[in-house]
Amino acid sequence: MDIQQIADRYVALCREGKHEQITRELYAEDASSVEAPGHEDGPLGNVKGREAILAKGRAFQDDVIEVHGSWCSDPVVGGNWFSLAMSIDATYKSMGRMPMAEVAVYQVRGGKIVHEQFFYG
Repeated sequence: MDIQQIADRYVALCREGKHEQITRELYAEDASSVEAPGHEDGPLGNVKGREAILAKGRAFQDDVIEVHGSWCSDPVVGGNWFSLAMSIDATYKSMGRMPMAEVAVYQVRGGKIVHEQFFYG
C-alpha cells in the first residue's frame, strides 16, 4: 500500500472503532508513539513497539465506560506523513465525562506506520 492507501485504511478502520486492528495491520513492529508535552509518562505515555502501542490502546479502552460520540477527519497526506483530526466524547472511570480533541500525525516507511505523535490541549 502507498501512503494514501494506508491513510485511507486507517480512517476507515477508525470510523468503525477498530483501533486494535489499525495497530496490528498498519503499524511496523518497532513503531513509536509520542504523546503531547506533559503527557509523556504513565501507561498512556510514550512507548516504542507495536505490542506496547497495543497495550497502551487497551489501557485507554479499559478506562472508557461509555462513548457518547466520536469522529475522525479525512487524512491530509504530505510526503511520508499523514495527519488526522480526531475527537471523542466519553465517560471514563478515571475522570468522568470528558470530550477530547486532537491532531495526530503519522510517519510511514516501507508500507507501515513507524511513528505516531499526538497534539492536544
